[in-house]
Amino acid sequence: MALRACGFIVFRRIANRVPPSDNIEYLLLQTSYGQHHWTPPKGHVDPGEDDLTTALRETKEEAGLGTEQLQVIDGFVQALHYEVRGRPKEVLYWLAELRDPRTAVTLSNEHQDYRWACLEEACTLAQYKDLQETLRAAQRHLEAQSDKQ
Repeated sequence: MALRACGFIVFRRIANRVPPSDNIEYLLLQTSYGQHHWTPPKGHVDPGEDDLTTALRETKEEAGLGTEQLQVIDGFVQALHYEVRGRPKEVLYWLAELRDPRTAVTLSNEHQDYRWACLEEACTLAQYKDLQETLRAAQRHLEAQSDKQ
């Protein structure tokens, strides 16, 4: 059976950036274990818990950001599939905007650092191709939404 984890690609909008595409910054957390890789907040699904509840719980635990601070963006969910120590793993990511871009991030002991980064820096930090593709898909989704407004 595949391991299953869920989380959020959390972003904030910074006013008056040039180019405007740089006004979106993504939250990445640096793990305090292993290779100290950078990742959006995510974690394993608890028994009896639905996926979105897991994503919200893990984001609250790992970054201190809960439903009062986040606005879930409709129409975006990405599934990543890879192996961890020889076992298949599936990670579902939703997209959520930080309502107030000045809100502080509070890390758990699972992470040693965090960074708000524009798309290209976030992709550089992310290292894994599928996570980079997920970040790019999030950016495309947000740009398509803003084109409609």
